[in-house]
Amino acid sequence: MRIVAVSTSSLWVAFFLFLLTPPTVAAQSGEARGDGPTAIHAGMLFDGTDGEMARDVTILIRDGRIEAVGTDVEVPGDAERIDLSEWTVLPGLIDMHTHITGDPADLGADRGAFLFRYPEQPTLVGVRNAQVTLMAGFTTVRDLGAPGTTALALRDGIASGLVHGPRMVTAISMGTTGSHCDRTTGIRPGTADVDERRPYVFDGPQEAEATVRRAVRDGADMIKVCATAGVLSLTEDIGPAQMTSEELEAVVSSAAMLNRRVAAHAHGLEGIQNAVRAGITSIDHGSVLDDEVMREMTERGTWLVPTMMAYEAVVEMAEEGFLPPGPAQKALEIRPYVVESHRRAFAAGVPVAFGTDAGVFEHGRNAEEFQLMVDAGLSPREALLAATRNAAEALGMSEELGTVEAGRWADLVAVRGNPLDDVSVLEDVGFVMKEGVVYKRDGRPAR
Repeated sequence: MRIVAVSTSSLWVAFFLFLLTPPTVAAQSGEARGDGPTAIHAGMLFDGTDGEMARDVTILIRDGRIEAVGTDVEVPGDAERIDLSEWTVLPGLIDMHTHITGDPADLGADRGAFLFRYPEQPTLVGVRNAQVTLMAGFTTVRDLGAPGTTALALRDGIASGLVHGPRMVTAISMGTTGSHCDRTTGIRPGTADVDERRPYVFDGPQEAEATVRRAVRDGADMIKVCATAGVLSLTEDIGPAQMTSEELEAVVSSAAMLNRRVAAHAHGLEGIQNAVRAGITSIDHGSVLDDEVMREMTERGTWLVPTMMAYEAVVEMAEEGFLPPGPAQKALEIRPYVVESHRRAFAAGVPVAFGTDAGVFEHGRNAEEFQLMVDAGLSPREALLAATRNAAEALGMSEELGTVEAGRWADLVAVRGNPLDDVSVLEDVGFVMKEGVVYKRDGRPAR
């Protein structure tokens, strides 16, 4: 045997380079998939391509991807057969706005509790939330903000098969000093290490560009900015813009150079206008919309992610006295504007992608958003497309997700009943498959 001597320093360099190689967001889950193909017989299929419902369809799956879909698919003799002839099958659902490592208990008056926790705690919370979210039928989420690197670690743990959960497209949040994305806003000087908690805070276009580069270096799949204040932030009014047009343009152009998309947390009209004109991918929340900005969003293809459940949750928390006084007042004041803005946006044909802000309320309830969207004017078909085809397009992953077509990941869910007749049936998903692996069958966890 020939032994080759390798220096210790060379081994460390190789190991370091290995750590720097990030997983892709569409990476396989690491789960064993079995040796042969799988054939699913769907009684009804909503494939997400045009919003129509087909009957008695066979879906052939091999190596985690859909190989064929149709009424006359030839099924190999060695295929595992899954009978969903009494079910409606749909593409795996996509939630475009989650905080998977968050918990609504953290939003109350005692917000200083984080000072007494280990920084890894949110990742452990996220493991629980990820499993619940997957069992609810959401096979992909866009996660828009978490403490430190907790969501990034969870993303990689799911991708490698260490834990079960949805595929995560994970953002790093950034904003200007004192903004909603400055995690030290409201913390009194001297009570915490301010610099340690604000690595992605900037002021001015040049700093904005450098901050985007740092975020991508640190593993961000995408960027989130705070174009306005937030309902739950402690000190700011909700209306004014918190980033200049120049800062937003710098973020969007720098992110595009690095092949990253940008979501804007935005409530007030001025901040929404600035973000849309800067070329943002999505406006998340969109509390105050006028005819001009809705027209611009439609012309530019800017997605509205309404997060209607979040508003319902914060109003309920405000009425129950759970929130601090400032956020409680903002929650109650903003809600009438939100209801009207979303109703008018849906009627005007603004592009809509499904998102909930799960973490403001309990994870696993995400599908309740569908009924709120329908109540505000979308048809069940439009609401379903928002969580499938539209969401995949907004992620830039239409060739991988969002429809039941050959070549896509085998992300499938099934429900009893027809969601085009009653969209609330999506609140009780009985079958979940992600990348060809069954995680839920007959309403019970499969593994």
